[in-house]
Formats: sequence, structure tokens, C-alpha cells
Amino acid sequence: MLKPKTWYWILTVLFAGMMLFSSVPNILQEEEAVQFITHLGYPVYFIVFIGIAKTLGAIAILLPGFPRIKEWAYAGLIFDLVAAVYSMIAVEGFQPQMSFMILPFGLAIGSYVLYHKTSARGK
Repeated sequence: MLKPKTWYWILTVLFAGMMLFSSVPNILQEEEAVQFITHLGYPVYFIVFIGIAKTLGAIAILLPGFPRIKEWAYAGLIFDLVAAVYSMIAVEGFQPQMSFMILPFGLAIGSYVLYHKTSARGK
């Protein structure tokens, strides 16, 4: 059976990877990302900002140490996910494909809980 620390790293790497992969099109301002953001009603200049913020957050949760920065990174990344779901529901109404968002939320919550369980602060 895997130890909690191993599960923490598995969930954290998967969550950070999802956030990084979703931030690259934003930073590069790829056409699909721009269309998606503007469809939700956000200005184009917001796309690079959110891409950089997600990248920095993903890096922060992967770096050992820096517990306060890690807390803020988790908060920011969760806020990003909540805002994305809320924005999609506000514009399009609930769509069954939005159920996919359970995966990043689950990874985020699992990573965060195990971070506290396995860190010196959580003991």
C-alpha cells in the first residue's frame, strides 16, 4: 500500500500538470483560448494574466518548503477552478461535459489535504 507522502506527490504532480497544461495556451494567447475567454465575457488582456498566475501557482505547490506561498497557491488555483465553473454556468448554463471539472477539484482537494497530513505543520 502506498504511503500518504507518495499519494501526496502523485496527486500534486497530476494537479500541477493539469494547471500547467491549461496555462500554456493562455500565455501563448492561442486562438481557441482567446475565443473561450472572450466567450465567457472576460477581456483579452486577462488571458495572459491568468495563464501566468496558474503557472506560478503550479510551480509553488511543487516546490518543497515555502508553506505560506503554498497555501496561497492552493487558494488561487482553487479560486481559478471555481471561477471557471461559475463563468461557464453563468454563460452557457450547466452542461454535462462540465462534470469533467470534478477531476481537477478532486486532485486539488486530495493534494491539499495530504499536504497538511504529511507536512511537519500538519502533525
